[in-house]
Amino acid sequence: MVTKILAVLSGFVLSTIAALGYTGIVLLMAIESAAIPLPSEIIMPFSGYLVSTGRFQLLWVSLAGGLGCLIGSVATYYLGLWGGRPLLMRYGRYVLISRHDLDRADRWFARYGDATVFFARLLPVIRTYISVPAGVARVPIFKFCVYTFVGSVIWSWLLAFVGMKLGERWDSLRGLFHKMDLVIGILVLAGVVWFVWHHWKDRVRGEPEPVSVEAEGPPKKN
Repeated sequence: MVTKILAVLSGFVLSTIAALGYTGIVLLMAIESAAIPLPSEIIMPFSGYLVSTGRFQLLWVSLAGGLGCLIGSVATYYLGLWGGRPLLMRYGRYVLISRHDLDRADRWFARYGDATVFFARLLPVIRTYISVPAGVARVPIFKFCVYTFVGSVIWSWLLAFVGMKLGERWDSLRGLFHKMDLVIGILVLAGVVWFVWHHWKDRVRGEPEPVSVEAEGPPKKN
């Protein structure tokens, strides 16, 4: 299961990069950062492998990855900025985004400020979705772009460096993936079940709408 998915994604990544070069890296990383499931954990290590063959240079691969992340992230940033919290509150439950998720993102920004964007770029999974709450939090666009680009370049460099060091031994990973297929499948399935169950509870239970004092008007005098 996992090996087949990796094979399909790997084939798409390799063919895109082979055809478009650095531009292909930018395109693929932009897709990943627009919250479309195309893992950077595949894109950048393969790009690093091509560094080991002499086709690419590590610096330019890292910058291309950072630029692609910036492009995709700006799109989702404006989704959060223009739609705001009401849009996510209204439609987020259909993609399993609960009020709890939004509140947690608010706490991150309250605790760490705009730098949350930078630190989030160094974390798997969350790095892809931080742009929307950043837009909701109205992080200044210049700061958002700087934090996103710098954090994404670091992330891209790390993954590409790993791929470069693996070099010609990349093919040996196929056997490792095959041996770990069952374990990985169970862990992924358990994670998905937990995530869906945890968020579905909130949807079924329903989240109470906040009471607006202005809507009720001032208290009546006796």
